[in-house]
Amino acid sequence: MAKTKPGKKDLDSYTIKGTNKVVRVGDTVLMRPSDSDKPPYVARIEKIEADHRNNVKVRVRWYYRPEESIGGRRQFHGAKELFLSDHYDVQSAHTIEGTCTVHTFKNYTKLENVGSDDYFCRFEYKAATGGFTPDRVAVYCKCEMPYNPDDLMVQCEECKDWYFKTSFVYLIYMLFILQKGGGEVGNGGLCLDHHPAFPPHFRSNLKSRILFTCPVCVVFNVGSVLVRVRLFYINMC
Repeated sequence: MAKTKPGKKDLDSYTIKGTNKVVRVGDTVLMRPSDSDKPPYVARIEKIEADHRNNVKVRVRWYYRPEESIGGRRQFHGAKELFLSDHYDVQSAHTIEGTCTVHTFKNYTKLENVGSDDYFCRFEYKAATGGFTPDRVAVYCKCEMPYNPDDLMVQCEECKDWYFKTSFVYLIYMLFILQKGGGEVGNGGLCLDHHPAFPPHFRSNLKSRILFTCPVCVVFNVGSVLVRVRLFYINMC
């Protein structure tokens, strides 16, 4: 009669091979890919267990990078953005390379300094269908795209609309300024503010405030009277 194998046992923690770092259930870890040219995979540990030979395995829930999703990376996706997927897997604990932190979107934008192991997540992702939860998020830019924390957003003091610095409208405006030899617009331009959600670690790098009136808010000087005209806006972002 064949003997039954001893059962597996759950572990409270695991020490990453070759280090003194200890990981536990709920921690987010970096896992070694089979292709050395790829960045490490990111996963959340759901369970740690050892078999009768003390081989340790971890059950993980994968984070996907935008480019790994069905729709691919889009303009509003941040460089450090991840999606928490419904894709679970069991892997050898030896593939764990280190730990990282996946912040909420709100907490990420409050970081004074973003380290190489800092990420953020604002969507859950269904790997089989490509669906996202939530399927709607707040938008700020006139292009109606979700906020990308890597992009500076600027506000027109006339109409109070927000623009991504990289948006089509803003680039057209800056080309206009350059053609004018860097001269001021209208009554000298209007002082622009950064978006309140703009991360402190980027905000601190701003050397000076920029003069900005959006290209749909035209300022004319008619004699001694300042006239502001709001032009019809066609979404070109």
